[in-house]
Amino acid sequence: MTNTPGKIFNKVHFVEVDEDMQHQRIDNFLFHYFHKVPKTHVYKIIRKGEVRVNKKRIKPVYKLACGDLIRIPPIQTTEKTKHTPSTSLVKLIENSILFENNELLVVNKPSGLAVHGGSGINHGLIETLRFMFPDQKFLELVHRLDRDTSGCILIAKQRKALLSLHKQLRERESDKRYLALVCGTWNKGDKLVEAPLLKNTLKSGERMVRVDSSGKDCKSRFIVRTNYSDYCLFEIKIETGRTHQIRVHAQYLKHPIAGDSKYGSFACNQRLKAKGLNRLFLHASQITINMSFSNMGKQTFKAPLPESLEQVLKNIALD
Repeated sequence: MTNTPGKIFNKVHFVEVDEDMQHQRIDNFLFHYFHKVPKTHVYKIIRKGEVRVNKKRIKPVYKLACGDLIRIPPIQTTEKTKHTPSTSLVKLIENSILFENNELLVVNKPSGLAVHGGSGINHGLIETLRFMFPDQKFLELVHRLDRDTSGCILIAKQRKALLSLHKQLRERESDKRYLALVCGTWNKGDKLVEAPLLKNTLKSGERMVRVDSSGKDCKSRFIVRTNYSDYCLFEIKIETGRTHQIRVHAQYLKHPIAGDSKYGSFACNQRLKAKGLNRLFLHASQITINMSFSNMGKQTFKAPLPESLEQVLKNIALD
């Protein structure tokens, strides 16, 4: 039996640990199981012995083993059942699935869709997918994309896939490529940017990132694809995965990404609005991973550039 967001468990029920659930701590299991229950409440029901494994009290650090029987007490999530994704959003996500098997989902995330809910957003990508796959016991984001960035994103359907992909990302064994249109002409050839990034939160709560020597190491390789009269289309390979990495590195090169309202050029963005650009021109075009967890070896997934961005390129080519 699995948890459904917003469902009220009015009686005790039990969950048997399978191979996809084993080796994780009981507190982490419960955080995922009850997506909207505060962590403090999870720790409280563990401390009071309301959660038991094999009829015994356990501590939050207890690691689950295959075959363990978890006692789940009556509990109510804080998410309301009336909040369900719109039919149009579900249809959009259905049409955006690039690949699916028993271990992995690859989605061409639309621009404007957050990867998860929060800050007034009831449904991001992951919440919508969990609604679409109610019987899927495990469904977790492997990595993230900014809300305004479109393109390839990975969602693990089994824990072994999640752990494998996290290791590949951490050890830089995967290959992630983006397409970005930047403001200004570029005649310096391909460019490797090695500039450390530091995150900062403003008083307003807005998150900003800047190049700073005290920040985390960061590498982006800018590969020229097409030069236009006032713009350049780059393919960008990121060798690290920091928040707003490509956007800040482009700003650092004094060639900000087109349509970037946070780190970009207001004048450039205004000119491009006349060319039909109404979003950030940043697209996760492809990702290469090792799917040994599915006995498939290396696989490359590609997300086509959205038609709206293709049209912008056609429009600026006419200048």
